Amino acid sequence: MGQVIAVISGKGGTGKTSLTAGVAACLAAEGQKVLCIDCDMGLRNLDLSLGLADEATVAFTDVMDGLYTLEDAVTHPRIPGLDLLTAPVTKLPEDVDQEAFGRLLEEVRTQYDWCLIDAPAGVGVGFQLATRYADELVVVAVADPASMRDAARAADLIELQDRPDRPMRLVVNRVSRRMYRKLRATVDDVMDGVGLPLLGIVPDDISVTLAAAASEPLILYTSRGASVACLHIARRLCGRRATLLRL
Repeated sequence: MGQVIAVISGKGGTGKTSLTAGVAACLAAEGQKVLCIDCDMGLRNLDLSLGLADEATVAFTDVMDGLYTLEDAVTHPRIPGLDLLTAPVTKLPEDVDQEAFGRLLEEVRTQYDWCLIDAPAGVGVGFQLATRYADELVVVAVADPASMRDAARAADLIELQDRPDRPMRLVVNRVSRRMYRKLRATVDDVMDGVGLPLLGIVPDDISVTLAAAASEPLILYTSRGASVACLHIARRLCGRRATLLRL
C-alpha cells in the first residue's frame, strides 16, 4: 500500500508548495510512482511548481464526482511516474465531502507508492480536509521564531484529530548560509522548540523561483542547492540514508 503525506505549514510564505513539488519529482526520479494532489482550493500553484500549468485540467474533485478516474490524472511528460490532480477552481473546501476524499485516498494507496498532498496554509477547513486521512505529516517552516511557533501550533492541531499517533516531521525551508551555520549548531533546539524530528533543511535558492518562472520542475532545472536538499528528503522518506544538513 502506498503512503499518503500531507505537507502543511502554519502560515503562508514558507515555500511549502515548491517543496512539495521538489520532493515529489525527486521521489519519481528515484523510481517511485507518485501522485500530487493540490488541496489549496482558490490559490492553487502546485501545477506551476511542477511545470504543468497548461496540462493541469483534472481536479481531485472531478475524480470524486465520477467525471474522471485516477488513470486520467495528468502525467508529467518529462518525469515518468509523476502525476497530478489539481485543485478545483469552482469549489470551496466546505463543498468537499471529507469522507469521499478519504475513499479517494484509499484508491490512491492501491495505485501509487506515494501521494503528496499540498495543504492550504493555516488551519481552516481546507487544512482539515488535506490532513484528516494522511498517513504522515510534513510540517514546513522557515527559520524564524514566528514560523516555528506556527509550525508547532499546526502540529498541535494535528494531534487533536482522530489519529494523533501519526508520524510528523519538520522541514526548515529557505535557510540562508548564515542561518545554516546557526541551525547546524542548534538542531536539537530546533526540534525541541517545535516538538518534531527534523526531516530536512533546504537552502534559500533563487533557482526555485527561476525554475517555476521557466515552467520547469526544480530537479530538471538544476542539480544543486535546493534540488539536492529535496532529493535527500525524498531518500529519507524512503528509509534510505541521506545527509540531513547540506547547503
